[in-house]
Amino acid sequence: MKKRSYRSVNVKKVDANRLAEEVRGERVVFGVDVGKERVFGALWLASTEEVKLIISWRHTAETLETVELVTGLPVSELEVALEPSGTYGDPLRWQFAKRGVAVYRVSPKRSHDAAEVFDGVPSWHDPKSATLIGKLHLEGVSELWPLRPEEERDLAAEVGLMGMYDKQEHANLNRLEAQMGRYWPELCEDMALKRRTVLELIKEYGSPQAVASDEEGARRLMRKIGGSLLKEDKIERVLEGAGITLGMVMTERERTVVQALAEEVLRCRAKARVVQLSVEAMGENLQSVHRMGPVVGKTTAAVLVSKVGDPARYESASSFVKALGLNLKERSSGKLQGQLKITKRGPGICRFYLYMAALRLIMRDPVTKVWYERKVARQGGKYKNKAVVAVMRKLAAALWHVARGKVFDSKLLYDAAKLGFGGKSETSRTQLLCWMDGGQAGMFVDSGHSQHTGEVFHQAGLI
Repeated sequence: MKKRSYRSVNVKKVDANRLAEEVRGERVVFGVDVGKERVFGALWLASTEEVKLIISWRHTAETLETVELVTGLPVSELEVALEPSGTYGDPLRWQFAKRGVAVYRVSPKRSHDAAEVFDGVPSWHDPKSATLIGKLHLEGVSELWPLRPEEERDLAAEVGLMGMYDKQEHANLNRLEAQMGRYWPELCEDMALKRRTVLELIKEYGSPQAVASDEEGARRLMRKIGGSLLKEDKIERVLEGAGITLGMVMTERERTVVQALAEEVLRCRAKARVVQLSVEAMGENLQSVHRMGPVVGKTTAAVLVSKVGDPARYESASSFVKALGLNLKERSSGKLQGQLKITKRGPGICRFYLYMAALRLIMRDPVTKVWYERKVARQGGKYKNKAVVAVMRKLAAALWHVARGKVFDSKLLYDAAKLGFGGKSETSRTQLLCWMDGGQAGMFVDSGHSQHTGEVFHQAGLI
């Protein structure tokens, strides 16, 4: 492709009548490269696979004018393709969607990898990006990108609010830990700083000197907050440490700051808990969250749906696993045999919640626990975290089926006979067998017969 093919024209200089005649009755693809202030769009003719025009415009001043120009063309079919570039493309996507135009999503990774293959030049700029996005859509590597239902949008907003309070709590907790390292280093040795008892103590007194001067009051406070779960010897160690601390003596202003930090941690924690209850209540109104809740917990189920959508809308279990960044990748060359690792391309918060769900499953479910322990033993006890990730991958594939109405049974995740739990599940034959096969759910129970192809990944120690 020639360099001049990437020349763009500002939307105000486009000859609308001439463009209309050139595209009349054609199927047109509008590939868009979204920017914060400047946007480029390439108009492709599907029949000839040629770019008729590259339009540039200022966002937001000229966005509406561009949308009206493109949607007003006398074409037989108009499709818009763009990359998921944070939130900057959402206004454009909304304007096209509400006019009934189909909007498609192109993976940024695909367009990045195809840049040099496309025209033989390793350069990367906005007009080329818009052109390439349109081309990739024509080649069928895009996916329909409809607007999310309002219920999911509300849930996503609430999950975002919960995450905001969580981040603020942990950030201030880290700041408070740094302050305690300077003024009261013994405290974190005796009790975890994140415990409410410790935070309430710091909020009330601020400095170890203030605690030492009112030992009886501090003791009563700790007993009141800690209750029967807090042992007396821990209380006494904290009080003793306050009297003999090696830390610097606080000024009054420093004490005020430390008290404010503890109060803020407690406030954010309380707010996060209130929002979490709201998230769980909102999730109950969504069928997929309601179905997955008993398996991974209401909050985890709500987070998954809010971040990657309803699992039931994915075409396969492997697609859902991939959306979570749990699909496998390998880098090997010649004699170098690389390890299989997860891609981590999905939302990190989803993997965090799934990781915790996998840990709970390992602790509470005897089948999963035995499988996990045997896998760890096979690897010499060195890769416990990898074994947890393997459980995560199986659990993610299982959730795709659960969201579609299947009943979860942990025996169907593994070879139950080899684990000593019998060769046949107690569930009905119509229920799912969630067997991970390189990220795919390749085994189902239908008429009493099952089949799987997991040899490669079994040899790799991943199933």
